[in-house]
Amino acid sequence: MSNKDTLYREIVEMMEELAEDTSLPRNIRKGISRAKEVLTKGDNALDVRIASAIFALDEIANDPNIPVHGRTMVYMIMGKLETLSKEISS
Repeated sequence: MSNKDTLYREIVEMMEELAEDTSLPRNIRKGISRAKEVLTKGDNALDVRIASAIFALDEIANDPNIPVHGRTMVYMIMGKLETLSKEISS
């Protein structure tokens, strides 16, 4: 399995874990689930799905209702998505 595949699976697992975190408000969990769905749905090219997921996660990170630990995880996921984006473009 390539590094790209491993990173992709890690990102999806992190998103699933965050979407199931009951300490986060319901609207935040739903937003993360939608971002995960955008990323995993195969309708578009992977780079387009990554950009869409980053955009959705950015809006979630700027929500004033998200707890600090949730925002930190969202930023970690966004960083990994950026890394994946760079790896697939090279």
